[in-house]
Amino acid sequence: MTLTYDYKVRDQTGNLVRGKLDGDNVTLVAGRLRQMGYLPIEIKEASSLDLKREIAIPGLSDRVKLKDVAVMSRQLATMVSAGLTLVRALSALSEQIEAKVLRNALGEIRVEVERGSSFSSALEHFPRIFSPIYVAMVKAGEASGQLDIVLLKVADQIEKQVELRRKVRSAFMYPVVVVLVVITVMAALMVFVVPTFKRIYSSLHGTLPLPTRIVLHISSIVASVWVLAVIAGLLALLVGVRRAIATEKGREAFDQLKLRLPIFGKLNHKIALARFSTTLSAVLSSGIGVIEALTIAADNVGNVIVANAARRARTGVREGRSLAGTLAASPVMPKMVTQMIETGEESGAVGDMLAKVAKFYDDEVDATVTGLTSLLEPAMIVFMGACIGVIVVSLYLPMFNYIKLVQGGG
Repeated sequence: MTLTYDYKVRDQTGNLVRGKLDGDNVTLVAGRLRQMGYLPIEIKEASSLDLKREIAIPGLSDRVKLKDVAVMSRQLATMVSAGLTLVRALSALSEQIEAKVLRNALGEIRVEVERGSSFSSALEHFPRIFSPIYVAMVKAGEASGQLDIVLLKVADQIEKQVELRRKVRSAFMYPVVVVLVVITVMAALMVFVVPTFKRIYSSLHGTLPLPTRIVLHISSIVASVWVLAVIAGLLALLVGVRRAIATEKGREAFDQLKLRLPIFGKLNHKIALARFSTTLSAVLSSGIGVIEALTIAADNVGNVIVANAARRARTGVREGRSLAGTLAASPVMPKMVTQMIETGEESGAVGDMLAKVAKFYDDEVDATVTGLTSLLEPAMIVFMGACIGVIVVSLYLPMFNYIKLVQGGG
């Protein structure tokens, strides 16, 4: 029976390493550790309490925050630039980092590097932590002998990505929260408050105003089993939409719709352009070729329409045309972007020009989010008040004619 063992070992540099390993018995575990280049010091079966703590929820407990990867990259760059070998730097980081999944990954990466693998190839074993752009930039840094500089650029790129995500969440979160609150309050009114008024008015045997009758009818539907059918239908629709988006044509149609939305379309467009220019600038400045850089940018832009423009530009560059000229043929690329790239091609500083474009669109996204927030906040408050107010006024309308209703009932 396979068991889990806690071990203490010394690596090739003499550092103490702790960890866990599965095996049939202590002898087999010790043999595996020696094959990995370690000197076993202590091996013992893990306690049941420790195993319970190790239970992982797939998709949740194995996630690593981008911020943690950025911090790790900066620390690694500092150690490498200070003269530490990559193995020693990884060993030190694997003991310092608090994020358990990232710490374990660095331990395994260090083992691979000790065996002779390159740092970039070892990173490829952890695609959920290190993206293709991260691996590609590290590979370029290894080839140029500037790994520390490239790691700092990677950290900058990740931090910009985190900041962009924060801005996007702040733009979309407020209206979503308000809508959910409105739905919850209206559902509570329909289920618990409106039936009380319905019982009162039914005893009066009078003709209720149309708005009141509508609200009472909706309350009956919400309080009945039909609401379950409606919820089931909405869930089925959501699943169908998600499956449609998972297809190539469905995703393209969805991303096209996002760019054409009345209020949020321009924001989505600016976000996609900010991601494109930031990624392309980072990989080009790391020494990666234009064709490979466009491939990486297309895979990381987050919008199929802008990604297709990048892929068409890659084909044009491969055929000998200029990057600015091929991008200008795509209507999704603004003239400002292509003109800045054209200037960069003429001066030999495409990466610097793209960095300026990225800065421009980062500022544009920030300004748009601020404007949307200031506009949506009072609008959503009015919307919430109107929805609840309509129900309340409809319920109290018969009170204005209460005496007539009583007389009609008598």
